[in-house]
Amino acid sequence: MSSQPLLQATPGKRIALPVRVEPKVFFANERTFLSWLNFSVLLGGLAIGLLNFGDDVGRIAATLFTGVAMAAMLYALVTFHWRAKSIRRRGQAGFDDRWGPTVLAAALAAAVVVNFVLRVVKEGGN
Repeated sequence: MSSQPLLQATPGKRIALPVRVEPKVFFANERTFLSWLNFSVLLGGLAIGLLNFGDDVGRIAATLFTGVAMAAMLYALVTFHWRAKSIRRRGQAGFDDRWGPTVLAAALAAAVVVNFVLRVVKEGGN
């Protein structure tokens, strides 16, 4: 339970009003979490495909994509719990995260670039 009282007086008013969090806020948090997990599962499926049907370069790329997928899953879990705790405490601050998606997108782009460079180097050597 929250440590805040159910009835809070608004500054400048004498009447205490109940503070209520709409259920749609909790469901939006869950939808976002499931969306991130969907992305992670798709990326993990790509990694498994590269691992099973690829050559040495495919195995390296599969390892990189697996790492990015696991990082995305961990990010989704931590963000979900952080937002849920903020919602339960009736936090009025923004629930957005500017750094997480940027870092994950950069890691995914780096994995794609490494895959491309390794493929070009291998094809150039043959």
